[in-house]
Amino acid sequence: MSSPGKKSSDSSGSDFSKRPIDPISRTALRYALSPREYEHLHQYLISRAPQRVQKRTLDPKRYEKITKSKTESGDYNVAAMRDALRVFVAAFVGLKGFELVTSKLASRRGGVIEPKAKVHRHGNARMALSYSTILLFHRLLNRFFRRLRASLLEEHAASFRRRNPRITQLLTSQHTPAIGASLAGFFLGVSPADQLRMTIAIYLLTRSAEFGYNALESTGYIWAKDADSKPTRPWWFGSWLIMPFACGQLLHAFVFDRDCFPASYGAFIVKRSPEYIQFRPSTYPAGGIAWPGTFDIVDALAELSKLRWPPFVSPILFPSLKQTLPSGLALSKVSPITSPAHPGIMHTSCAVLHPHDPSCARTYLKYWLASFPAIAKLFTAIYGGFALLGYKSLLKAPIPFLNRLAARILRMAVFLTGAIGTSWASICFFSNFLPRNTLSTQRWFLGGFIGGLWAFVARRNERSNFLYSARVSIDSTYKVGKKRGWWRGVRGGDVMVFVASLAVLNLIYEKEPGAVKGPMVRKALSSLRGEGWVDKIATVKGSRNSGEADAEPSEEEVKKDT
Repeated sequence: MSSPGKKSSDSSGSDFSKRPIDPISRTALRYALSPREYEHLHQYLISRAPQRVQKRTLDPKRYEKITKSKTESGDYNVAAMRDALRVFVAAFVGLKGFELVTSKLASRRGGVIEPKAKVHRHGNARMALSYSTILLFHRLLNRFFRRLRASLLEEHAASFRRRNPRITQLLTSQHTPAIGASLAGFFLGVSPADQLRMTIAIYLLTRSAEFGYNALESTGYIWAKDADSKPTRPWWFGSWLIMPFACGQLLHAFVFDRDCFPASYGAFIVKRSPEYIQFRPSTYPAGGIAWPGTFDIVDALAELSKLRWPPFVSPILFPSLKQTLPSGLALSKVSPITSPAHPGIMHTSCAVLHPHDPSCARTYLKYWLASFPAIAKLFTAIYGGFALLGYKSLLKAPIPFLNRLAARILRMAVFLTGAIGTSWASICFFSNFLPRNTLSTQRWFLGGFIGGLWAFVARRNERSNFLYSARVSIDSTYKVGKKRGWWRGVRGGDVMVFVASLAVLNLIYEKEPGAVKGPMVRKALSSLRGEGWVDKIATVKGSRNSGEADAEPSEEEVKKDT
C-alpha cells in the first residue's frame, strides 16, 4: 500500500497533467526540449527538486504526447530547429564572453581597444546566426534531397524520368544529397567578412584535403597496396613535407610582407632567436641613440636583401668614414648594433645578426645551447598539461606513458629549435657561399625551406601542428598575392571555398567514413547531417536508435513515407 502523502502527490500531479496546454506553450515546449531530454530532466527533478516542484511537473509520457508532431517530418524539423537555436545561443554567449575577456585583458595591459567598424555592427549575433542557419539548412537540405531522390526512383516517377533524363540523372545521383546539403554553407556569408570567416574557410579547406588524401590512400588510388592491404608509400613520405614549403613562405612574408603575416607567429620566432636578434644591452646608455626594435632588425635585413647583400665596412677599422652602412632609414636604425661589430666580420648581414662573434658556426652552436632548453621547457609545460587528460593511461602504465611523452617533447623541441636557428643561419651560409646577386631576396624562402626540413624529426603524430602551419601559410600567401597584385580578391570567395570544402567533406564521409579521422569529427559531421551524435565507424551498419526523433530516416522509410 502507498502512503497518503504519495497518493496526494500522484493525484496532484495527475490533475496538473490533465490540464489543457495552450498552443504557444506547446510550441515553446517542443522547441525547448525533446521528449528524451525531458525524461532525463524529469528524473532529476523528482529526485532532487522540492515537493511542490515535483507536483507541477508533467509526466514524460504526457510531455511526449503533447509535443509530438502528427508526422515524422514535423518531429525532424522541430529537432533541427531546436538544435539550431541552441547553437545560436551557445555561439553568441561564447563570442560575447570571449570579447569581454579579451577587452578586460587589453585594458589591464594598457592596450587601446579599437571601436568596431559600422559594417561589423552586431558581429557576434551575425556570426552566431550564420553558424545556426548552416546547421539548420544543412539538415533540411540533406533530408530534402534524399527524399527527392527516393521519390524520383519510384515507379510512379517513370514518366518524369523519360521526359527529363538530364535532370533525373542530376537529382538521382548518389552524390546529390551531399552536394545539395553543402549549399547551406552559403549562410557563412551572414557573418562579417573578417579574418575569422577566412580562417574558418581555410580550416575546412585543409581538413577536406586531409580527409580526401586519406580516402584516396585507403582506396589505393595513390599508393598500391601490399598483401596485407596496407599502402606501399615510401617510409619517408608524410605530412611533415608540408613544413618546408610553409616555413619558406612564412619566413619570406615575415621579412618582406609582415602586414600579411600573423603577429603572434612573428613574436614567437623573434622571442626564441636569442643569438640572432640583438636585444638592448643592460649597459647601453639611456640617453644615447635609440636601440633598434626587433622588427627594425628584420626590416634592415630586408633592405640588405634588396641592396643585394653589400659587404661590411667596419667603423672600427675605418673610423674616418662618416657612413659605413648603405643609405636608408632601415639600415640607419641598426647602426647601434653594427658600429661596435667585430672587425673580422665580412658581411653586413652577419654584422646585424651576430655582431660580437665573427664565426657563423660558433654562433649557430651557441644558439642551440641557449634556445633548446627554453623551448624544451615550453613544450614540457604544454604537452604535460594535455597529458594530464590521459591520466588513466598514466596510472595504468606510467613508464611507457612517460617515455612516449618525453620522446614527443624532445622531438618537437629539436624540430622547432632547428627550424628557427637554421632559417637564421642559412642567411650567413648564403652570404658566405653564394654570389651577392644570386637569389638576393629568394634566399629567404630557401632558408625557411631548409629550416622546415627539421620537421622530419617530429614526423610522427604531429600532423595537426603541420596542418596548422599550412593554414597560416595559405592565409599569408593569399594576402601577399592580393597585396602585390598577383590576383584579385573575389567578393565572397571565402564563402565559395567553404561551400566547396563542405561538399567534398560530405562526399568523403558518405563514401569512405573511415577517412575522416577522429571520432569527435565523425560525430560532429553526423550531427550536422541530422543523423544524431553517433560515430559511423563505431556503430554497426543498419542499427538505429528507435527513440531518437532527430535521426535521419533510412531509405526504405523515406520511400514508405513518400
